[in-house]
Amino acid sequence: MNRISAFIYGIVCYAIFLIAFLYAIGFVGNVVVPKSIDSGSEVGIPESLLVNLILLGLFAVQHSVMARPGFKRWWTKIVPTPVERSTYVLFASLLLLLLFWQWRPMTGSIWNVEMPVAKAVLIGIFYLGWGIVLLSTFMINHFDLFGLRQVYFHLRKQEYGHVDFKTTGLYKCILHPIMLGFIVAFWATPHMTIGHLIFAVGTTAYSLIGIHLEERDLVRLLGEDYQKYRHGVGMLIPCFGKRKPPTDKEQSDGIEST
Repeated sequence: MNRISAFIYGIVCYAIFLIAFLYAIGFVGNVVVPKSIDSGSEVGIPESLLVNLILLGLFAVQHSVMARPGFKRWWTKIVPTPVERSTYVLFASLLLLLLFWQWRPMTGSIWNVEMPVAKAVLIGIFYLGWGIVLLSTFMINHFDLFGLRQVYFHLRKQEYGHVDFKTTGLYKCILHPIMLGFIVAFWATPHMTIGHLIFAVGTTAYSLIGIHLEERDLVRLLGEDYQKYRHGVGMLIPCFGKRKPPTDKEQSDGIEST
């Protein structure tokens, strides 16, 4: 793949991600988009539950497996290294769009907040969650996270280097603000339906599993620096999630276990 083609490919993958991200806001919030989490024709609960769980499972498996270092080492024998991240972003975005398209609504009500003030607060928290997600990507390196930095370096014939480990903004007090933002956005709704609840539970469970896998990889990559950092801040909640600093043995065990 030549440099210009790789760069264009990276931009296209990023554009598809933006479409999926913006659609996700409308999908979960039941606003603007033609097909949302609670819209469309209903079918039987067994079929809806099965289809929805398969869709969530497909995204979770792709998102986790393709992010693992072992898979990347194998995958880059097929896909050029400069576009590996863009390809990961593309697959994840396409699976999200598939989920939005094929999601089966289950509109039985779990709760329905009708008080105007409370409803407005929940809607505000919903958008706050999405804001946390987006802002958190820029607090690390948004363009590296979504593959643009890699293809840009390749275009300029510059050697790519991983982003330095840093803790800025929310990362000073929360290990995983992106995951926190998603969880907040998925649960903050004035009208929780059965389908929305399944989506929220499924994505939250995946987020917690993803956090475990990501921390294992980061300990392997960054070693003691990350071990000390992750024991000094909350996982998802500032202060209340703080853990005691690890002993030397715990640090060694943590690195060896990965």
